[in-house]
Amino acid sequence: MGVLAVYGVQDASTLIYYGLHNLQHRGQEGAGIITFDEEGLPHSYRGQGLLSEVFTNGELKKLPGNLGLGSVKYANASKGGLQNVEPLFFRHYTGDFAMAGEGNLVNAPQLTAYLEKQGSLFQTSTDSEILAHLIKKTGKEDRITRLIKALNMLEGGFTFVIVTKNRIYACRDKYGIKPLCLGKLGDGYVVSSESCAFGIMGAEFIRDINPGEVICLDEHGVRSNLYSKFSRHRMCAMEYIYFARPDSDIDGCNVHAYRKEAGRRLARECPAEADIVVGVPESSLSAAMGYAEESGLPYEMGLVKHKYVGRTFIQPVQSMRELGVKMKLSPVRSIVAGKRIVLVDDSIVRGTTSLKIVRMLREAGAKEVHVRIASPMMKYTCHYGVDTSTPEELLCSHRTLEEACEAIQADSLGYLSPESTRDSCFGCADPCQACFTGEYPTLLYDDFNSEN
Repeated sequence: MGVLAVYGVQDASTLIYYGLHNLQHRGQEGAGIITFDEEGLPHSYRGQGLLSEVFTNGELKKLPGNLGLGSVKYANASKGGLQNVEPLFFRHYTGDFAMAGEGNLVNAPQLTAYLEKQGSLFQTSTDSEILAHLIKKTGKEDRITRLIKALNMLEGGFTFVIVTKNRIYACRDKYGIKPLCLGKLGDGYVVSSESCAFGIMGAEFIRDINPGEVICLDEHGVRSNLYSKFSRHRMCAMEYIYFARPDSDIDGCNVHAYRKEAGRRLARECPAEADIVVGVPESSLSAAMGYAEESGLPYEMGLVKHKYVGRTFIQPVQSMRELGVKMKLSPVRSIVAGKRIVLVDDSIVRGTTSLKIVRMLREAGAKEVHVRIASPMMKYTCHYGVDTSTPEELLCSHRTLEEACEAIQADSLGYLSPESTRDSCFGCADPCQACFTGEYPTLLYDDFNSEN
C-alpha cells in the first residue's frame, strides 16, 4: 500500500494524483483521494483498480482544497473489496477526519475484540479503522494525546496518515519496519510512503519520519512527538529488495545502490560459469548489474517486460499471478539462444514465477539457466503486510536448496546470505529479515479466539 498527503498547497488533489502515480507499484487493487476545502468540508472519491482506471472522468475537479490524503491499495485475500479501499472517512462530534495506513497490526484480532466489547461496530477489515476507534476511546484529552495513547496499543509494522480539516498527522511504527518520509512543496508539505513521489510533484525531500514518531503539519509548521521511547531501525528488507522504487531513498540508503551492492555480493558468494547475466525486470535489474560488474560477465537484456502489466507478486490470488507471468515477460531469443545464463532475480516466494521464467528461457534456446537470488531463502511468513500467505506455499519453507533448484528446473540455484543482505544496506544497520531467518522484531500473537 502507498499513502501520500499534502498540506498547504493549491490543487492538492491533482498533486496527490501525480504523486500516487509514482507509488502505483505499492498497490494496484484500488485507489482513493480525499480533500478538505476552505470551509473544512470533505470531498472524496475512491474505486477499485489502477489509479488511471479509478480517476477517469474529471473526478479530481470535484476534490477542492489545499490539503488532502490519497492511497493506492495492496490487497490480500482477507482485505479486498471496495469497502477496504482507503482513505477511510470518519465522522465524530470532536471533528471529522480521514485516514490511510500501510502495513499490518499483529494484535489486530485482540484489539478488534476489545473494541467490539466496548460497543464499536466495524465496517471494514482495515487496521486504519481499528486505530480510528482507539483514538476515540482513549480519553477526553486533545487529539495528539489520544493519538499517542492509541498508537501505544498497536503492535506490528505500520504507517498511518490522518487528515483533519486543518491538520495532518503522520505516524510510523516504533520498529521502523515500514517507510514514511516528509517533503517540502512551496509553502506546504508532503508526506509519502516513498521519496520517489516527491520528484513528480516538485517537492523537496526533508527527512524520513523516525520510528515511533508522530509529526503534525499545520499552520504552525512541522511539530514532532515521540509516542514511544522504545524505537529501532528495523526497516523491512523486502522494501530494499523488491517493493520500493530504485529512485527512492529509505532511511539514508538509496534503493538502487542497495540492490547493486547486493548483486555484487551475490556474485562473490554464488559464482557461476556462464556467458551472460540477465535480470528479471524490473526490481532485479540493479542486482543483475552489480552481479555482472563483479563477475566480469556481460549484462544482457534477455527478458523484456511488457508495459501496462502489474506486479505479479502482489496479485491477491495465485491464478492471477500465474496468468500475469505469461503476460508480463518475453525472452529475447537472439540474445539467449545457445547461451549459459545467470538469471538474477530479487527473491523467490512461491516459485511459480521462477519456474515459468526458466522454462521460457529454455524454450527460447538457452543452453543453461543458473538462477541467482539477491536475497536469502524465504522460509517464514511475514506478519507485517507482505502477503506471503501460508508457510506451505513458500518454495523454501520445506525444501533444501537442491530440492528448490529441482522445483524450478534450474541448472543451479544460489541465494544471498542474510549477512550480506544486512551489510548491503548502508542506512539501516539491522533490517528486518524475519521472512528469511524467522527472527521477528515485534511480539507475535497466537491465533486468537474471541470467546476466550
